[in-house]
Amino acid sequence: MRCDRIWRDARLATLDPALPGLGVIDPGVLAARNGRILYAGPATSAPDLEAPEVFDCEGRWITPGLIDPHTHLVHGGDRAAEFELRLAGASYEEIARAGGGIVSTMAATRAAHEDALVASALPRLDALIAEGVTTVEIKSGYGLTLADELKSLRAARRLGEVRPIRVQTTLLAAHATPPEFAGDPDGYIDLICRQILPAAATEGLADAVDAFCETIGFTPAQVERVFEAARAHGLRVKLHAEQLSNQHGAALAARFGALSADHLEHLDAEGIAALAAAGTTATLLPGAFYATRETRRPPIEALRAAGVPLALATDCNPGTSPMTSPLLVMNLAATLFRMTVEECLAGVTREAARALGLIGALGTLETGKVCDLAIWDIERPAELVYRMGFNPLNARIWAGQ
Repeated sequence: MRCDRIWRDARLATLDPALPGLGVIDPGVLAARNGRILYAGPATSAPDLEAPEVFDCEGRWITPGLIDPHTHLVHGGDRAAEFELRLAGASYEEIARAGGGIVSTMAATRAAHEDALVASALPRLDALIAEGVTTVEIKSGYGLTLADELKSLRAARRLGEVRPIRVQTTLLAAHATPPEFAGDPDGYIDLICRQILPAAATEGLADAVDAFCETIGFTPAQVERVFEAARAHGLRVKLHAEQLSNQHGAALAARFGALSADHLEHLDAEGIAALAAAGTTATLLPGAFYATRETRRPPIEALRAAGVPLALATDCNPGTSPMTSPLLVMNLAATLFRMTVEECLAGVTREAARALGLIGALGTLETGKVCDLAIWDIERPAELVYRMGFNPLNARIWAGQ
């Protein structure tokens, strides 16, 4: 059987849900043709494979390429000063209400040219790539005008042109009420639904639509209007939900068949049941939990018991999770949220793909899926979760290359 590349003498953590645990195959062989997996299975039962390039993995582990399903990589400026304020005791909500937070990043983002946004995001993107990330979601949400939201989405798309990585873009215009709509959030929602969202859809700049459903964000009724507009334009939705309080956003997201509901520290039983019934993924963001010194954990045990898929993401953003390490995310999820090694690895591969609506093509090592791989210098998969500040990536394969 002809193929383009073969990786032999490997230990495969396939994350195939049809196999137990991590779907380990040892010793395993993986072959790719035209950027897709042709075979991923036991060496003892492999077909007769021939390829111009054959790589001896020397017993290294291969996982699916990592996926970061929730980031805010494109933005102007930073918020290190707010970090100091939080160290002095100010809360995230206090900083936001005093004119900091999202609105402060908005000013820097509006002032930045598209080229500058691309340039400033590249080091953050490169850090993700260096730890084996092959697909990343990037949200807008710091422009908050028609022109600046579209500018941010174009910058995000360009990142996928200048680096070998798959970029999914999400319109997050409903992130905060901009100053020009102070006291009139419904007027801003009108702008989103009538101008910003239709323009992003028409130009093909958004793969999904997101919103911040929170006391300092938007009400469920306002989010529902955004979701209705997204549905009218054929775009899937996701939601920042139950981060600071319980606004019943997760149940709202589930009602719209959302890809994911994210954060979820204040999620209740009703919300869990709604997510489970809808098949909506819970995307957990331990970096934000850690950086804001949150003390209320997402209800992991209840989510697990309900069978809700658990994804993990960096939530890379300038204010509450300035993190570009999926490896550290896994460690935090295990340490702070008590997630298992299997859940953590699935959270940055299989379930992260599910959170982006890409599970049919990515996230596991199965025949026919895109050949995105991460090859690791480790003795056991638990090392990827247990170490801090250590990157054992040996090689990253993107679409078979």
